[in-house]
Amino acid sequence: MNRKIYLSEKDMPCAWYNLIPDLPEPMAPPRNGKTGEPCDPKELLAIFPESLVQQEMSQEPWIEIPSEVKEIYRLWRPSPLHRAVNLEKLLKTPARIYFKNESVSPAGSHKPNTAIAQAYYNKKEGVTRLATETGAGQWGSALSLACNLFGLECMVYMVRVSFDQKPYRKMIMKVWGGEVVPSPSDRTEFGRKLLQENPSQPGSLGIAISEAIEDTITHPGTKYSLGSVLNHVCLHQTIVGLETKQQLALVDEKPDILIGCVGGGSNFAGFVFPFVKDKMDGKSSAEFIGVEPSACPTMTKGPYLYDYGDTSGMTPLLYMYTLGHDFTPPAIHTGGLRYHGIAPMLSILLKHKLMSAVSYTQNQVFDSAIKFARCEGIVPAPESAHAIHAAVVEAEKCRATGEEKCIAFNLSGHGFLDLSAYDSYLDGKLQDFAYPEKEMLESIERLKKLLNKINL
Repeated sequence: MNRKIYLSEKDMPCAWYNLIPDLPEPMAPPRNGKTGEPCDPKELLAIFPESLVQQEMSQEPWIEIPSEVKEIYRLWRPSPLHRAVNLEKLLKTPARIYFKNESVSPAGSHKPNTAIAQAYYNKKEGVTRLATETGAGQWGSALSLACNLFGLECMVYMVRVSFDQKPYRKMIMKVWGGEVVPSPSDRTEFGRKLLQENPSQPGSLGIAISEAIEDTITHPGTKYSLGSVLNHVCLHQTIVGLETKQQLALVDEKPDILIGCVGGGSNFAGFVFPFVKDKMDGKSSAEFIGVEPSACPTMTKGPYLYDYGDTSGMTPLLYMYTLGHDFTPPAIHTGGLRYHGIAPMLSILLKHKLMSAVSYTQNQVFDSAIKFARCEGIVPAPESAHAIHAAVVEAEKCRATGEEKCIAFNLSGHGFLDLSAYDSYLDGKLQDFAYPEKEMLESIERLKKLLNKINL
């Protein structure tokens, strides 16, 4: 039995897979938030470099990975696929459990897969500075690393609740040369407005995105960089699933269930998208399960509507499952999953029931995270722990039925800098927040009124 399945460097994928031309329906266009009209790609050039705008709209099924990007990828790629033998024994399940270990990257997560690519394309087009947001700090860390490697300045707006909960995340950004401030901040007009209204505002990814975009359009030589949701971000992450597909084939496995956590959706997309066409073509019957926090249940509770990607309404409108752009999720430790919407491509899969979605509470998730850490020796990020818990649930179903399924999940990051959350759990102090349904319904009602005004 192979506990770790490796690929050689020469087997690392040479191109990213673009799901757009294989989707079951055409993607709805991004729309101007003031007029409701489809966006001209030129509108996006104010915040993104031309090469990434082209990737965002591309209908090409494969996009070559530049040699400069591959060279940096080789610092940690191909990443290993592990067989979770000890976890299988603990659960007494006939299922075979595998996990793709993206925690081995320099930043400790899957995020550098797109951060390196985005920094490369921006540098190539003469950009000197990138502005971004981060929830738990994984994305801010990855972009700080990427900017350092390509000689770019990096400005990070970190959601305030995570800024306070995860001090070592901001430290590692600074080590790699990034500048990081809590969001909402006094650096932007929007941030100052929110702080004046509520000085203890915990922040959200939507708010931090608004600040980063305002920073971008007010600083020459700056472009905006997003760590999830958009098509080009999901594209860059497909290297994860492409490698996984090769690794499973090496041990004669075909996955029955593929699992990933979902905030904006890039890590789940990167893991699952390379398997989707096989399912659509009838070559596979694999289930794809997206997992989210019950306190921020975009996929399981949100309607499918056009909405802004940020709180202040500076981004184009995207067609996606959403809780409303001005909805502020509770202050859960899973900062990377506190986002109001999910990727438009992922939304199409959910709409067509090509994937399913589940949600769990913090204590359920950390219970499985502790089991995994004690069995497999890796302390997972709280975000990844959602995927672990879903894998545990599915493996327990197999124990009950006797089915010998192959279950694989994406371990999208380690939790070495999230130990305060584990401390709270182990001390019995971790709070399960109720789903704030009233606030979400109010947010959706405001969104519907806004869409009616522009005939959407």
